[in-house]
Amino acid sequence: MEKINQTLKNEVAKRKTFAIISHPDAGKTTLTEKLLLFGGAIRLAGTVKGRKSKKFATSDWMEIEKQRGISVTSSALQFSYKGFHINILDTPGHQDFSEDTYRTLAAADSAVMLIDAAKGVEVQTIKLFKVCRMRGIPIFTFINKMDRHGKDPLELLEELEHVLGIRSCPMNWPIGMGSDFAGIYNRQNDTLELYQDKEKQELISADPRGIEDPTIAASLNQAQYTKLFEDITLLEIAGDPFDQEKIQQGTLTPVFFGSAISNFGVQTFLDSFLEMAPSPRAQKSNIGLIETTEKPFSGFIFKIQANMNPTHRDRFAFLRICSGKFERGMTVKHVRSGKEIRLAQPQQFLAQDRNIIDEAYPGDIIGIFDPGIFRIGDTLCLEDSFEFERIPQFPPEHFARVTNRDPMKYKQFQKGINQLVEEGTIQVYHTFLNRTDDIILGVVGELQFEVFEHRLRAEYGVNILLDRLHYQFARWIKVEGDLDLNRINSSTTLCVKDQEDRLVVLFESEFAQRWVEKNMQGLHFYISPDEVE
Repeated sequence: MEKINQTLKNEVAKRKTFAIISHPDAGKTTLTEKLLLFGGAIRLAGTVKGRKSKKFATSDWMEIEKQRGISVTSSALQFSYKGFHINILDTPGHQDFSEDTYRTLAAADSAVMLIDAAKGVEVQTIKLFKVCRMRGIPIFTFINKMDRHGKDPLELLEELEHVLGIRSCPMNWPIGMGSDFAGIYNRQNDTLELYQDKEKQELISADPRGIEDPTIAASLNQAQYTKLFEDITLLEIAGDPFDQEKIQQGTLTPVFFGSAISNFGVQTFLDSFLEMAPSPRAQKSNIGLIETTEKPFSGFIFKIQANMNPTHRDRFAFLRICSGKFERGMTVKHVRSGKEIRLAQPQQFLAQDRNIIDEAYPGDIIGIFDPGIFRIGDTLCLEDSFEFERIPQFPPEHFARVTNRDPMKYKQFQKGINQLVEEGTIQVYHTFLNRTDDIILGVVGELQFEVFEHRLRAEYGVNILLDRLHYQFARWIKVEGDLDLNRINSSTTLCVKDQEDRLVVLFESEFAQRWVEKNMQGLHFYISPDEVE
């Protein structure tokens, strides 16, 4: 037993599970590709802009992602590198899919925050950073596109502190930028990585004198060396020192500079990140913390994806393993339903490519076949009946009435809606007053309507008509007394039911909600269905 437990501890120590977060167009998918390239998981890195050459990013596997050159769904990517088993959770960069990113962060032990050197800290980065801070996970920063002209590095560090409220410790430092970009100086091991072009790079190690080594000075021109010496000296005097404990607490972020598209500084970042990033940690549950090695197998569903292989119409649930050893064919308890389920063909992914596996450990992300019983947030465990902390459902901000253009495809229409609801792509409401039964979709971002329409047509063969509605937010309600629900409906409000037959009111504005609250007694409002329960 002691040997088995030690094996489990060793496997957990090898795991690094992290998400990559950024504002759109900061280079997140490109960085992911280069990490996969170093891990040997792919032979040729694609780019999200490679439509003409038919070369696409590995993590952008949906047809609409290839057409639009954007990521609209999170991907789970696994590979091994220098003795580590790495699980990358590549998240959508587009702000309209932020709730998919929020759910994915629940499965991550740390986050890599990618920042565009020219644009600095942007809106979506701020939102996602807050989620990471709320979860208390370590954040590692990669400042990208140093081979283009951008903001001064010291100004970027100030933005991290003033905009995000986190202190930073630069692990390396850039020498120039844009057409003058000459390389980076690694403060950890006093090495100079010279950047000459995408194909030619050189590594120079300093002697114990570090930045004062004449070899370093001789490798740069006078202006470059003088500026580098001044910057490094300033950082040593006024910068935050490296503190592993603060990094683990998420209060200090190590910062790396480089260029993902040029593949410069990426391996340096990866090597350092793997040494500093946490291995899988204990997860919160309704019975307390679940330690990785002190409980038999357990995990939770954080993502559901239909039609990863359109030919087979398959449907997978993504499971984050939290404790114990997972073995192929094991029978586990589905806590929400109380049913016993045999997990016969567990798979690991490189986007839509997959391999059946025989075992997995805490921190690993595996795909399990979903016959239609799983929901996001479900707990699976070998023993006991605890449940992991809930993954929040986000209230929609855009609404549309959906109509099936072809009544002969009613079954496909219903199946498509039901499966995409369970993925968390959309939320569905039904009108029920005045003998109407319209289907209304709610989404967090406008672009999700386009993705929904595309997927219904491409994956289910259904053409639909979307009629945009003027409502801006939804509130779940509880009713006390004998209030006539018909009184709620007006030109600015609509009473509907969600998939679980819970009452919801759609509002055109906050003024409309205040009017209902003032004039209709016995109503209690909730931002999410979790609060109602």
